[in-house]
Amino acid sequence: MSRADVVALLYIVAFSLLIVGLRMLRGPRTAVRGNQTAAVGMAVAIVATLLQPGIGDWWLIAVGVALGVAVGVPAARSVKMTAMPQMVALFNGVGGGAVALIAVVEFRAAEAELPLDVLIPLLFAAIVGSISFWGSNVAFLKLQERLRRTIRTPRAVNAGLLLIALALAVVIAAGSETELLFWLILVFAGALGVLAVVPIGGADMPVVISTLNAFTGLSAAAAGIALDNTALIVAGMLVGASGSILTKQMADAMNRSIANVFFAGVGTGSAETLGAPGGGTARSTTPADVAIQLAYARLVVVVPGYGMAVAQAQRAVADVAAELEKRDVEVLYGIHPVAGRMPGHMNVLLAEADVPYDRLKEMDDINGEFGRTDVTLVIGANDVTNPAARTVADSPIYGMPILDVDKSSSVIVLKRSMSSGFAGIDNPLFYDPKTAMLFGDAKHSVGEVLTELQALG
Repeated sequence: MSRADVVALLYIVAFSLLIVGLRMLRGPRTAVRGNQTAAVGMAVAIVATLLQPGIGDWWLIAVGVALGVAVGVPAARSVKMTAMPQMVALFNGVGGGAVALIAVVEFRAAEAELPLDVLIPLLFAAIVGSISFWGSNVAFLKLQERLRRTIRTPRAVNAGLLLIALALAVVIAAGSETELLFWLILVFAGALGVLAVVPIGGADMPVVISTLNAFTGLSAAAAGIALDNTALIVAGMLVGASGSILTKQMADAMNRSIANVFFAGVGTGSAETLGAPGGGTARSTTPADVAIQLAYARLVVVVPGYGMAVAQAQRAVADVAAELEKRDVEVLYGIHPVAGRMPGHMNVLLAEADVPYDRLKEMDDINGEFGRTDVTLVIGANDVTNPAARTVADSPIYGMPILDVDKSSSVIVLKRSMSSGFAGIDNPLFYDPKTAMLFGDAKHSVGEVLTELQALG
């Protein structure tokens, strides 16, 4: 068997493992093994690539691998679940940036003497990779709350940046050998990535992360076509296709088009303009009162959000649920498709607390249950429970499907303060007469509720 045959065989094994791993990620019971399977597949693909003749400087490759391991492994092992969306955005940006750099290196190495079937995918990889790199870094800063949205970019500016980058690409494809044009493509595409993501916030953030992830996959696939590298093509297409499908599903769940997410933005309103309806005031409650309500309920629905993740309250919530189930109280969890900061964020947190997966109900399944729900516990899920999405026509989240928690008999909202959510708008739910606010750190508050429940005997 020749070396080429061995490489081809290893690629087939690698891609089979990647596809099987992706399929196993569909369920919580197989997700960990799926992740491990895909990682093994990627390792096999790397070995196959390194076995190809003329691969390059082995010492340089070894240094790169060592640096990647030294930086990536400790970061991945130490990251908190609350910071996982930021980590995903950062790693995704690294992927896009790497693709853009590969495009630059290949263009320079060939001294612009590239055939069109190589040059066109290379230019595509440079544009999309640069957008993904800079957009992902902005997403990271926003998720880390290091960057507040301060500008709203006119659509014409974004469209102009894209057209300039495309025009420069056409000039290069037409025969220009000026390296400066290639760098300008990266600059204009990068500016587009920054200005497109800066105005976005709130419930749109998971869609943005998913879209940028798809961009990185597509740019990697294009680079693979240019380099005739099978591993890059297949892995890039898998990431690009899965990211595109997820983006479409999440945008549909929000009743918004992807173009609307990127060019309309969420969070353009203010607490002042969407304040308490009729000048109402919020009513506060105590852990003892909450415990009594929960103890005498028949159905309790927990609606988790980013506030629960920040407080690391998932274990305390699971303990309260277990205490209620001892009293024959049914406990379900309502999961909004974009709750948290990335797709599946709440599912992972609750699985970490050993919450049975069959108790987690998607939005379409749980909304029909709120009519018979005695108490709904909203833990830091401001935007996805905001009735303004149904009733306030000028609200920036108007039309977005929400969890209908206001239809339950009683609502308890756990918050640190009356501050608005990530979308930057007030929530009329807080001023509903059937709603009571339990202020404080969610983990501490839920712990106090648990203590009061146990004291009831």
